[in-house]
Amino acid sequence: MDQTVFDGLRAGIAAVPVVWRTGRVAALGGGRLEVAGLVPGCALGDRVEVCRADGARIGGEVIRMAPGHIEALPDEAAEGVAIGDEVALIGPVGIAPCTSWIGRVVDPSGRPLDDRPLLPGARMRPLVTAPPAAVARRPLGARMETGVAVFNTLLPLVRGQRIGLFAGSGVGKSSLLARFARGVAADVVVIALVGERGREVREFTERVLGPRGMARSVVVAATSDRSPLVRRRCAWTAMAVAEHFRDMGKHVLLLADSVTRFAEAHREIALAAGESASLRGYPPSVAQAIMALAERAGPGEGTAGDITAVFSVLVAGSDMEEPVADILRGVLDGHVVLDRRIAERGRFPAIDLLRSVSRSLPEAAGEAENRLIARARRLLGAWDRAEMMIQAGLYAAGSDPEVDAAIAVWPKLDAFLSEDAPEGVAGSFRRLAECMGETWEG
Repeated sequence: MDQTVFDGLRAGIAAVPVVWRTGRVAALGGGRLEVAGLVPGCALGDRVEVCRADGARIGGEVIRMAPGHIEALPDEAAEGVAIGDEVALIGPVGIAPCTSWIGRVVDPSGRPLDDRPLLPGARMRPLVTAPPAAVARRPLGARMETGVAVFNTLLPLVRGQRIGLFAGSGVGKSSLLARFARGVAADVVVIALVGERGREVREFTERVLGPRGMARSVVVAATSDRSPLVRRRCAWTAMAVAEHFRDMGKHVLLLADSVTRFAEAHREIALAAGESASLRGYPPSVAQAIMALAERAGPGEGTAGDITAVFSVLVAGSDMEEPVADILRGVLDGHVVLDRRIAERGRFPAIDLLRSVSRSLPEAAGEAENRLIARARRLLGAWDRAEMMIQAGLYAAGSDPEVDAAIAVWPKLDAFLSEDAPEGVAGSFRRLAECMGETWEG
């Protein structure tokens, strides 16, 4: 039998406390619990557990501290909790990932959601930790095969890169993430489903992701009905799992869907803790929370592996200036914009190439490849500027050679943006050249 199984069991048994520190509920209201008797030895962010009179137990987290009492936010509705109920101090929150988690669906506390036993790993990891030292991190790595033609060519993804996927609801964001999970060249895929609709978790794992995607994936899910504590913890747990495999020297692909729901959960917690809303309803601390999460991904240091991350952002009405989108766009190595108008005409993924950029260029491509990429962007830009005149029949052929060239190649280029890439990066560039009527010798 695998020795790691016994290591996890030993670590779990050793972590069971001999003595439990307890307090009592002193007041409750506004969704918060005031607890007396736990101040010595308690810290901000520690986990607590409330034992109701009927024996039911409700988890919670310390969000405020004052002399003589603490305030905790429960993981679920506090109905049935009464003054005087016992509250146990659990301590710092952590997770113990294991290689046996690959192929499984877990909640933010590491409990299985697929009705099968799941053993913890031997090492407990904190959910919130510092990123690798900035001066010790490796630079971005080599270009990766993604299985999607546009990301093999015009928007290359390199090892250790962090990109944002900006889209409204129902534009094909989840389908694109699943294509990444199946096609990107990585050792392990970690997927965070933050605030996802309950019915879509199984649909995503079984139908969208499929057996091929699940075979190398760990899915961490917190549905939309869970408390903000659980939803926020989902993103942290997924990052901690990714860091576990990164520290084993593996290349990890992290797919987080979505950072917007993570930020909304953080907002609820921060407002409950007394922080004021100042940034379009978001508290000032949301910027630091988002940037701290994003910085933990990326290249590793020393013998560690890398975390290549794709963070999705829900942008209402395609507003790229809303706070979460604006914050995340400033700290990532590229952003991909999905446009509803493109989706409505049936092209998926509905990438608006002219509003998307990969900051791995030009280093990620060779000289001939960069020339081809630049030429494709110029032609798509020419079509975009003249599209209204062309569709209205007001453009006269021969007025602009660049527009004439764009008209000739646009249908093929537009179709190319939705193609798979069965022949890899080289085949994708060859197809791009063919769409533009050029001979590819790269």
